[in-house]
Amino acid sequence: MLLPQPRGPVSAALTGALLRTPGPLSVPPLDAVPDAVHDEDLQLALWICYELHYRGFDDVDDSWEWEPSLLAARAALERVWIAHLREIGPAQRVEPDGVAGALARLVDEDDGPSLAGYLQRTATREQFREFVALRSVYHLKEADPHSWAIPRLEGATKAALVEIQNDEYGGGRADRMHSELFRSTMRALDLDDTYGHYVDRAPAVTLAVTNVISLFGLHRRFSGALVGHLAAFEMTSSLPNRRYGNGLRRLGGDAVATRFYDEHVEADAVHEQVAAHDLCGGYAIQHPEAASEVLFGAACCLAVEAEFGRHLLDSWQRRGSALRGDDLAHVA
Repeated sequence: MLLPQPRGPVSAALTGALLRTPGPLSVPPLDAVPDAVHDEDLQLALWICYELHYRGFDDVDDSWEWEPSLLAARAALERVWIAHLREIGPAQRVEPDGVAGALARLVDEDDGPSLAGYLQRTATREQFREFVALRSVYHLKEADPHSWAIPRLEGATKAALVEIQNDEYGGGRADRMHSELFRSTMRALDLDDTYGHYVDRAPAVTLAVTNVISLFGLHRRFSGALVGHLAAFEMTSSLPNRRYGNGLRRLGGDAVATRFYDEHVEADAVHEQVAAHDLCGGYAIQHPEAASEVLFGAACCLAVEAEFGRHLLDSWQRRGSALRGDDLAHVA
């Protein structure tokens, strides 16, 4: 994967520096950011900084990962991102033994748009292809951001997370890893399954879906938010994935094409209980001071996912494509 094309002065300064030998860098300060989730320059710059901790870029020296000036620049971007997340996912006071119930209420009260319903009943094949292409930014690294929590947990909470992640990684079988199942879905839809292939076509809100997990995962102080995010992700997964699978079958998808979604229907019905009670409930008992942070992470997950859904539905209605630039008919 090569560095994506910049989308503003910050990402331009960052990508320009990363193509050089590692050393001190400076990026211009961000102008006012009224809506961080949709700010193309901010989200791309954050995504690039975070990707250095995953697989990196073929045209970037790996030594950039821990360059102090790059970490300082990332911290400045994160201050903007965190301030926005605190607005859309404000902390809620909760007793540690009430975390699981509070998570269930938070999910029940979520009023995000029904992207899954649209994909099940109405979407065209091209719209479904766009949805899958954009989701590839996360699903081709599925489970990796949440795995940052494993070394920071202990006892039953660690065991609960490993139980969930074991399923995500196929129980030790590469062909059953969820990221590999998603690749099969991409190939069935004639999409390029190369890691990072569609990043340049992904709008800011798509990058934000991954950036919020990377933020929580890379900072130990956000461990509670990270497990809360995972719980919300799992608790809102089973029914939508059933709808995605049915929508793809409506469009002619076979069992191979839909296996990714069908797998999540069964697995996530179990995962949501483990995540809410054993993982988050157990974490809050072990760390009572972080109980509200668990709900903060869950609220951020729901809010950013809702914005992603709104973007797709609004874009399809207004201009026919949810991608940046050309639609997939014009993209290799």
